[in-house]
Amino acid sequence: MPKSPTLIPILGDQLSMNLSSLDGADPERSVLLMMEVADETTYVRHHKAKIAYILSAMRHHAQALRTAGWTVDYVTLDDPDNAGSFTGEIARAVERHAPKGIVVTQAGEWRVAAMLEAWETMFGIPVDIRPDTRFIASQAEFEEWAKDRKELRMEFFYRLMRRKTGLLMKGDKPEGGKWNYDADNRKPAPKKDRQPEPLRFAPDRITREVIELVAARFADHPGALDDFAYATTAAEARQQAEAFMAHGLPKFGDYQDAMLTGQHQLWHSVLSPYINSGLLDPLDLCRMAEAEYEDGRVSLNSVEGYIRQIIGWREYVRGLYWHVGPDYAERNFLRAHRPLPGFYWTGETDMHCMAEALGQTLDTAHAHHIQRLMVTGNFAVLIGADPAEVHRWYLEIYIDAYEWVELPNVVGMSQFADGGVIASKPYVSSGAYINRMSDYCGACRYDVKQRLGEDACPFNALYWDFLARHEGRFGDNVRMAMAYRNWNRMAEDDQKAIRAQAAAFLEKLT
Repeated sequence: MPKSPTLIPILGDQLSMNLSSLDGADPERSVLLMMEVADETTYVRHHKAKIAYILSAMRHHAQALRTAGWTVDYVTLDDPDNAGSFTGEIARAVERHAPKGIVVTQAGEWRVAAMLEAWETMFGIPVDIRPDTRFIASQAEFEEWAKDRKELRMEFFYRLMRRKTGLLMKGDKPEGGKWNYDADNRKPAPKKDRQPEPLRFAPDRITREVIELVAARFADHPGALDDFAYATTAAEARQQAEAFMAHGLPKFGDYQDAMLTGQHQLWHSVLSPYINSGLLDPLDLCRMAEAEYEDGRVSLNSVEGYIRQIIGWREYVRGLYWHVGPDYAERNFLRAHRPLPGFYWTGETDMHCMAEALGQTLDTAHAHHIQRLMVTGNFAVLIGADPAEVHRWYLEIYIDAYEWVELPNVVGMSQFADGGVIASKPYVSSGAYINRMSDYCGACRYDVKQRLGEDACPFNALYWDFLARHEGRFGDNVRMAMAYRNWNRMAEDDQKAIRAQAAAFLEKLT
């Protein structure tokens, strides 16, 4: 190993060759440090498949770095001398290598960022913390955009990103004359259409070793490993991206909000784990999607919808995460304190929509955004679940969940616990929405058209009860005016019966 090298830590969500900490570094005078540490696997009870994916992707990335000529000092989770934390492993690496300094790309989360900022004082050597240039908008750019704005709505930030990247732009105007084609992207899935088969990657030796380690060490964590088939290298992730562009993207726009029994992927990409860990470059994916439109293979609404999720929503929530600060995780605008029901960890419930969304989540550590927002998230906010607990559940259970992206989505978008920083109204619905966007209700033991009685869909009474409980907060909300008009048209006896139905259901949950 080089004498008095620069020590460059590579974190588990920094699995990119174009990392800012590597910019200008000399492979002959640098040591890259990669660390599997207990703290990062247990600060919440991460899904087994999530841990297996990250560890396997890290080990494969270390191989790729060595092949590219870098010296990699890799600490495995089962190393008997493993200190169990990033800071503990930095201390051991400083002792091993006596580096002249540390260069690191900024962390994605507040708690890890605090660790990085303490290293210079702790170890008495220079620490250069560089911006994460894999994002399109810097934190400074987001702060400049957010400054003096009364409402931080994603749509206007998204337009800024479109202009910055030039994606789907004609000069200063949006392709097709509109910025947003979301209204065209809400069709229920056609049951007879054949969905593309997702690529499956058979675990290689490295992945099999990781799966054995995770199964033994994290037996009490949620989820399964039996059917693990995720990509774990940049090359495999690229194959998945190309398959999506060819087979999923053409119908992604139309059916991105749709749900079907037994169909986990539909036309979704399932690329978010690879983007968020660094195996895929988000802007590169957007360019690929734009090329599909320009070559006439994919419609504008599909491509715009996909690009909006990446340079719009993903960039927006990352900027917002750093903007609002750590106390955001404790916000509870609706004063909700009910614990999550146990079936969030087992999938065992008679509500077919919940069983489907939870079942595939426990099996694969993945569900698409409407299953998360309008099924599991909708149910949580309707019952008044504690948003901090809901946040922890999403963080631990989904393979693509890192706090910077998960927290604003859950606390803000899903649970409305931030009081409207992100969303202009709560995303709540009765069973009617789920019935319209899926085939779930046809296989359910509950009747989606009933509000009262033992066979009534629980979402129905819970929805109206939610509106009644929070009328003081939302009664004047323009976007909820029709719902409140419908509620206030009901006879008083009907309102009481609906609320009693909801109360009885909530009592059973307790």
